[in-house]
Amino acid sequence: MDLEKLKSKVEKSYNRRFKSVEKRVSTSVESISSINKLELAEIKTLATTILDLETQSLQADVEALLAKREAIERSLEKKQNELQESKYAVFNALEDKLSSDESALSKLHQVKLQSIDLYDILSEMVESAIITALERDQDGDIAETTIEVIKEITFEAIKEGSLNTIRVRKILSTILVSAIDIAEATPNRADEILGATLKGMRSGLIRSIDRFKKRLAFMPVEAKHILIEDYDTIIEDLNQTDTLFSQVVITQALQSSYSTKKILEDMNKEMRYDLEELVHISKETAEVMKDKFSAFAKSAVKKADTAFKSPKAKEAKRMGIEAWGVAKVALGSAIKTAKDAIDKK
Repeated sequence: MDLEKLKSKVEKSYNRRFKSVEKRVSTSVESISSINKLELAEIKTLATTILDLETQSLQADVEALLAKREAIERSLEKKQNELQESKYAVFNALEDKLSSDESALSKLHQVKLQSIDLYDILSEMVESAIITALERDQDGDIAETTIEVIKEITFEAIKEGSLNTIRVRKILSTILVSAIDIAEATPNRADEILGATLKGMRSGLIRSIDRFKKRLAFMPVEAKHILIEDYDTIIEDLNQTDTLFSQVVITQALQSSYSTKKILEDMNKEMRYDLEELVHISKETAEVMKDKFSAFAKSAVKKADTAFKSPKAKEAKRMGIEAWGVAKVALGSAIKTAKDAIDKK
């Protein structure tokens, strides 16, 4: 049957005057002769045409909402930028007022570091911090100051958000990439820059996880529910922070010049023994989380079990069985075809 003619026939026979979807569909299907002899492409045309007709207004609603969401997201991004700029303006004004008092200015900078969303400016900030350490270096050893500044930046960037692998990996990768750029531009100090950066990143990550562990005890009920939704992921991530850290180093090493790659790979091997503290604090935090929230997790499992009996879950289960059936038929057909080919030989 011509697919365009079939589509046109379905559209003409689809009667919206019937109140139930079952009646609308069955009436339309009955208008087609030899329904049982339709090919896959024809069944697909029949189903998609009815779907389009039945969901037309809902599809329009979804598209309208998506357009609104895009507008809201653009507006939100704009307001977030304005918020950041407003914070910068306040701190700039405070810095002007405190410029004559070095001690007060230092304390203000500490507050600023804790108040500004660092993720958007992370790369530039790391670059600026390392270059400043190089420029102000007087005794030929930038290691200690660089370790401390990278530790602080890492901690402040990670601490307020989720501890999930993707976010932490992004932050660590951004910091390391910035350090690599400077190290490759200053090859005679590359070992110092990269070594100090890795140590600072490790210390900042340890401090962030330790802070998370301490905050678990005072976490409000609302936050606990949010945490439970991601319970398994966070537990898994906490049990492999050393692997995550090494993967970040190796990934960036593979994307760098030969000399940088060699430095990073050697340092990564050496740091395996220095990651014990990271492993310890991570596993300790995972245990605290298990102790405090296992009851919440069990409750969440019960809710999930209830949800599994919902109409949506039943439909998912049914479709899973249907998918298995389709795969089984396809496999049987493939085996038969292969067997026929062998028999002919």
